[in-house]
Amino acid sequence: MKAEDDREFDDLLFMLKETRGFDFTGYKRTTLMRRISRRLESLKLQDYGEYRDYLELEPEEFGRLFDSLLINVTSFFRDPPAWQTLREQIIPALLAGKPSGKAIRVWSAGCATGEEAYSLAMALAEELGHDAFRERVKIYATDLDEKALQVARAATYGERQLADVPPELRERYFEAADQGFAFRRDLRRQLIFGRNDLTRDAPISRVDLLLARNTLMYFNTETQLSIVRRFHFALASPGYLFLGKAEMLLNHSDKFEPVDLRMRLFKKVHNDTGHRSPWISGPTLQDPGTRVTELEHAALAAGPVAQIALDLSGHLALVNSRAEVLFNLSPRDVGRPFQDLEVSYRPVELRSVIEQVQVELRPVELREVVWHRPGAAEASVFDISVTPLQDPDASLVGVGISFYDITRYRRLRDDLEQANKELEHAYEELQSLNEELETTNEELQSTNEELETTNEELQSTNEELETMNEELQSTNDELQHINDTLNARSIELDLANDFLASLVRSIGDAVVVIDVEARVLVWSPGAVDLWGLRPEEAVGKPLESLDIGLPYDQVAPHLGGDLSGELTVDAVNRRGRPTRLTIQLTGLRAEGGSPQGVILVMNVEDNS
Repeated sequence: MKAEDDREFDDLLFMLKETRGFDFTGYKRTTLMRRISRRLESLKLQDYGEYRDYLELEPEEFGRLFDSLLINVTSFFRDPPAWQTLREQIIPALLAGKPSGKAIRVWSAGCATGEEAYSLAMALAEELGHDAFRERVKIYATDLDEKALQVARAATYGERQLADVPPELRERYFEAADQGFAFRRDLRRQLIFGRNDLTRDAPISRVDLLLARNTLMYFNTETQLSIVRRFHFALASPGYLFLGKAEMLLNHSDKFEPVDLRMRLFKKVHNDTGHRSPWISGPTLQDPGTRVTELEHAALAAGPVAQIALDLSGHLALVNSRAEVLFNLSPRDVGRPFQDLEVSYRPVELRSVIEQVQVELRPVELREVVWHRPGAAEASVFDISVTPLQDPDASLVGVGISFYDITRYRRLRDDLEQANKELEHAYEELQSLNEELETTNEELQSTNEELETTNEELQSTNEELETMNEELQSTNDELQHINDTLNARSIELDLANDFLASLVRSIGDAVVVIDVEARVLVWSPGAVDLWGLRPEEAVGKPLESLDIGLPYDQVAPHLGGDLSGELTVDAVNRRGRPTRLTIQLTGLRAEGGSPQGVILVMNVEDNS
């Protein structure tokens, strides 16, 4: 029965890995069984097989299960004496070993809901000052639980969670928000949160301080050894490791030495002979003249991302954990001819490139290689570096291949280019914003390596774009103000035109206004009634050219000069009847006195 339970339990763990991407095989088995058994008791299920069936029928149970397995127990400045030692000993020593202005990289592994990462941010900001903190510090905080990471990214906590924060720090670093108190936004940009599986994913490299408090204790011995090797690889030299009070490093004296054993503070031991990289390697290489240690170290130096290494005979010699997952490789593939593996031609043909590198002894870079991975929703984009690996005597010992995943960066760059086009088309006067976007694009290129561990690093860029949007909105407001002014002027003009039209309509006689070239400017309703032409047929045309019964040759001589007087002419109205007209002429002048035209008021004399 025990064997049957173990088999069903293994099937359950395999299901969690395949369907949800959570690999719990490296966790302590007894702890997992105890916590899963609690779920069985609450659901009144008998065994793991029933629970597996229940998960298939009730997908929401996955969330409750992960909440019970991924215990996110954390708080601000947890274990205050240890934090006091960190502030008084480790941080000053760390800063003393760093040149002024040099970047400081910190990794909080197993950060849960972020209290530990923000505690560290406050400690460093207090030591450095806020300006230097913003310029120099980058804190990477990772966890396996995406829900916990969402809380950490929000950076908002309630009164109860902030109870352990000293009042003076709380006043300096937190601001009132809708749901409680939010960590200061200007300092928040230096913290990057992302998902990272310590048992499988590549570690963050070149960190000066690594916090993994009460995280190792959930893993079995074998997995702990693997994670500690990764921690050693991740730390710079000198680098410091801060563990929880339930954890020790008694079996790792070749990698870490205690700074304060009681407070679980350790310093990295830089020992090349004792170093083991987080690679999977075979027991021997195909080329007897190549030494494993040299090849591992040379391949590690070629790049911190997904990497594989070949020996001189063209056989797969090394593959790191990231490449294993990416290309579906396993330890059984070590020693096989590289040309027999799918990775040799997918995502791109590499065999000819490898030959070129071996002949020319110089790296070859393949930029923006698009790979449509089977089952993936979208294509991935890689920069691939093929590098000759040489020993200290400059002899070729193999070839290293590094795959840099730039999919997220490529997508972001395309989005920014599209945004630039739209901004240039819609707002030509905002050319300066395009230069800011180009600057942002260059900054994003420098974060290519960091983009592999987290999307959160893009938050600062998004906030810059928000600032640009606010500037655009300000310009829109200015344009709207100008538009409102033009609308007001249009309304005034319409009122003036309406007033003029009503004034002309109020005069019962025929009124015609012409300019200095005798073109009609105004044609009153009285003129329509007298001559039978509508305004659209008369306005803009020379008075002489109009087909009406007005004797223009008698009127024309009076249109010059001072233009103040009247004359009487015989005309023919629109009905063809002879009509005696008295025409009153009045000069139309500009404000300075220059002539602008003539106003003709035509009165029909009573023929009765």
